[in-house]
Amino acid sequence: MRIKIAVLPGDGIGPEIMEQGVAVANAIAAKFGHEITYKEAICGACAIEAVGAPFPEETFNTCKEADAVLFAAVGDTKFDNDPTAKVRPEQGLLAMRKKLGLFANIRPVQTFKCLLHKSPLRPELVEGADFVCIRELTGGMYFGEKYQDNDKAYDTNYYTRPEIERILRVGFDYARRRRNHLTVVDKANVLASSRLWRQIAQETAPAYPDVKVDYMYVDNAAMRMITEPTFFDVMVTENTFGDILTDEGSCISGSMGLLPSASTGESTPVFEPVHGSWPQAKGLGIANPLAQILSVAMLFEHFGLKAEGALVRRAVDASLDACVRTPEIQVEGGGRFGTRDVGEWIVRYINEAGL
Repeated sequence: MRIKIAVLPGDGIGPEIMEQGVAVANAIAAKFGHEITYKEAICGACAIEAVGAPFPEETFNTCKEADAVLFAAVGDTKFDNDPTAKVRPEQGLLAMRKKLGLFANIRPVQTFKCLLHKSPLRPELVEGADFVCIRELTGGMYFGEKYQDNDKAYDTNYYTRPEIERILRVGFDYARRRRNHLTVVDKANVLASSRLWRQIAQETAPAYPDVKVDYMYVDNAAMRMITEPTFFDVMVTENTFGDILTDEGSCISGSMGLLPSASTGESTPVFEPVHGSWPQAKGLGIANPLAQILSVAMLFEHFGLKAEGALVRRAVDASLDACVRTPEIQVEGGGRFGTRDVGEWIVRYINEAGL
């Protein structure tokens, strides 16, 4: 198979983890006889510095012409600490999602048995947790009408029926492929937009009689994710709630550096780790590349290449079991491994693995 991948390393630790993601993709391509071509483009703070825009038109065209986008992270502290900045790296991420029509963000949350002790929750609570958060990505407050002056500000949480229907169908379809359990998360007791979400979810549910549907307020869902994460199979929610809940869910595994994500919709899909750019660690070689590498697994699986994705996941599991880990998840007394060490170990595992 031939795959054209747009590579967006972004800012901070992005280029370091991206190098390992591409190395793993190349190892899989060589193993299974695929042909991958790459075209790199700028996004985020580095793009602002280069051309004044966080998602330049040339980058958009590179993404549009590719079969998939492999993305790392954007963000820089000099923008975080300046509330008056009119142009920000994160605007590049929002622009990419909007211009590519990526309305569905898919974030799997899973635990690794050898890392249960790293979770902030008790092992008996998180063991076996395995669910998917599906977040609507191009509507809601992040894209609605905004206003700010010195005395007041507002953000409009605007949704239309077609936007809600299409993301709910993604949620129901994912539930069918997993354990037939969907939780619709909203705030229907307070927000009109949430009441429309719930109404449309109730209208859609009869078309999926094999899927059990729960309706849960977002505050209760946040609490339930901490007290009983194994309850969930698939959850679907709007943009702002999804942003918060998916970050909460990513901590269950013990490190945000372990979890990948996919954004899909009308155009080129994007695969990326859920963590940020961690600019303080830039150049130190300590960033965990596993989420980026697992994003590569999701990329292969998106194209129906299940054996390829499975081998990447097997290699990641093997690296964890062998304690080839970056510092934030290393066991006491374990060896010292950096970003490149982990990536190279996983590449060797793939090269030596049987099919």
